[in-house]
Amino acid sequence: MAGRKETVSDDEILRLFLESPDPFLVTNEIADQLGFSNTGARKRLYSLAEEGYIEFKKAGNSPAWWLTDAGREFLETGE
Repeated sequence: MAGRKETVSDDEILRLFLESPDPFLVTNEIADQLGFSNTGARKRLYSLAEEGYIEFKKAGNSPAWWLTDAGREFLETGE
């Protein structure tokens, strides 16, 4: 994969959702917590969505993201 080396694992990103008191997060919240740009965060989030670990719905200018059952299972089993 081209671009800079990933310094935050998928597991770390998914744990943000698991530990959040909110049922969903928006891109800039995730970017701020990870120290990413919105563009960088959005790329990772779309990748996690393609794998089925999170889902999203457009809410205004920013998607709202939430953890799926598959994402919870990934965090529990690592698979």
